[in-house]
Amino acid sequence: MQQARANTVRRRSWVVIAFVITGLLATWVIFGYFKTPPAGLRFALVSYNDLPGWSESNTLGAVPALKASCAKISQMKSTRSMPGSAIGGKAGDWADACVALSAAGTAPELMAALADHFLPLEVSAGGTTNGIFTGYYEALLKGSLKKTERFTVPLYARPPELVMVDLGRFRKDLAGQRIAGTVKNGRLQPFASRASIENGNLDGRDLEVLWVDSAVDAYFLHVQGSGRVLMPDGSFFGIGYAAQNGHVNRLIGRRLIEMGAIPRAEMSGQAIRKWLADHPDQIQSVLNTDPSFVFFRPLEGEGGPYGSAGVSLTPGHSIAVDRRHLPLHAPIWLSASHPDPTDKSIGEVAFNRLMVAQDTGGAIAGEIRGDVFWGFGPEAEEIAGRMANGGRYWLLLPKKLAIAAANPDRG
Repeated sequence: MQQARANTVRRRSWVVIAFVITGLLATWVIFGYFKTPPAGLRFALVSYNDLPGWSESNTLGAVPALKASCAKISQMKSTRSMPGSAIGGKAGDWADACVALSAAGTAPELMAALADHFLPLEVSAGGTTNGIFTGYYEALLKGSLKKTERFTVPLYARPPELVMVDLGRFRKDLAGQRIAGTVKNGRLQPFASRASIENGNLDGRDLEVLWVDSAVDAYFLHVQGSGRVLMPDGSFFGIGYAAQNGHVNRLIGRRLIEMGAIPRAEMSGQAIRKWLADHPDQIQSVLNTDPSFVFFRPLEGEGGPYGSAGVSLTPGHSIAVDRRHLPLHAPIWLSASHPDPTDKSIGEVAFNRLMVAQDTGGAIAGEIRGDVFWGFGPEAEEIAGRMANGGRYWLLLPKKLAIAAANPDRG
């Protein structure tokens, strides 16, 4: 019944939005609510030999991610635009390449399929090819389906009145940009902020999916987007992203740096957790400085976690990108580094790896920016929590699309 009510409200909301969205878009762009991509984004054709570690790397680890994306693409109409940047073309442009990728069973076969159907593009912005790459993971929490003295922090389902708008459906120059809100008196209005929700905005509406025992763990789940909740009977309850309230991410790490609580050079997920543990009286006030709030859905029996591309993520080979600049489902060759999860004295571990763009994130903004999914467990959290490393990547596109991306002025 709850789902039926949600569907009815959404249908009514979209009717109203059809009348108001055009005027809103013009106003928002004029007043700078949406950032247009900076000038200077370039894609240059290169040789596979130019990709660091290409000939030495075992690419087979990326096969599950490649096959998952190809399966998703095969379900699309051939004329449908690929999600994300327009340089991804139509689903039909990927058909032959996906057939070849899906048939590859060995590393040489996979390398041959990529070489036969794709061309690598060096990505640069404003004359630089370097960017920042972070990591994320599947969080672990402890919770219950019922509120108890221990489990008092709710994880909410998506409120039925929350409307999420893909602006690219209305204007091509806003492809990859989204907003969310609620319709009141015929106008799309901002949804409640984190502080408002924490102060009871959603109380009494039976939106709680379950309850957990830590506001800090809940916040980290909001940042990561998916997790597993250990239930009182020892079972795991999968939880995944359902929606976001539309407010801009202002991750609390930046606030703690501004406060002088944690030096910039020492910032990490682990440092944030320690500071909050040492200052329990300031936890909620600090968390509320991030107005963004995430809603969740149960993933029991569905597998996952799932990225915004609609496929199950592959640890170490799925990457979240800015969909304004890159198409989802596209292979990416990443050359970067990550923290050593077992020995901090070693420093950074270099890696060159075939990834697939299968997710996005509110904090993942920029042409040369990515967030590597590391999976579940202490090692994944250790790497992701400390990863903020320099690197570069190359986009692999089907040959016709790659040539067009490298020559945008030819029309």
